[in-house]
Amino acid sequence: MLRAVSLVCSTTFKTKMDGKTVRICGVETIAHIKGRLISVSYEQRRRDGEQQRRQREIYDNGNPAVILPYDPDRKTVLLVRQLRLPIFLQDGMERTVEACAGKLDGEQAERRIMKEMQEELGYKILKVERLFELYVSTAAIMEKIIFFTCVYSPANKFSDGGGLKEEGEDIEVVETTLERAAAMIASGEIVDAKTVVLVQFLSHRVQGVARG
Repeated sequence: MLRAVSLVCSTTFKTKMDGKTVRICGVETIAHIKGRLISVSYEQRRRDGEQQRRQREIYDNGNPAVILPYDPDRKTVLLVRQLRLPIFLQDGMERTVEACAGKLDGEQAERRIMKEMQEELGYKILKVERLFELYVSTAAIMEKIIFFTCVYSPANKFSDGGGLKEEGEDIEVVETTLERAAAMIASGEIVDAKTVVLVQFLSHRVQGVARG
């Protein structure tokens, strides 16, 4: 379903985003299927005092959570391998290695990511550690990612995972060492930004603990 609806000084965006130097003047929905592509016109007062009017296209697909489970005894992590169409269209990679993630869809982040682990990884975890929140593509995408880690072991496994077939998911669970995951970044096998952030963060933490 495609829509083209103009909203002058949208209440939602005015409340959230109007500030001392920025005023939202209009929001037009260009497309709305799963996410929403909008065209936003705004006025901005530059640092030199000049007032300028600009227009940008912004994509809002909702906020997700992502997790990198770590087994401290075996020094392993859990990843997934699946098709990501934008990466295939850009680079021809048919299956991409990345961390387990999912959209919040209005649900509390901790609860949502534990469900994603059960669906995608086949592991049931009762406690996760919230790390930080990051924007990955700040110029055009509203998505804000909430990052998690947790401790897991083989005892937490209760299924083979794989995702939900009815949602079109075809997910392979990948268990590898944290060291190997870092090497996969260097070799170009892992190209997903949120996964790179988690692997590097966790590697730095583990190295710090090892140094005492």
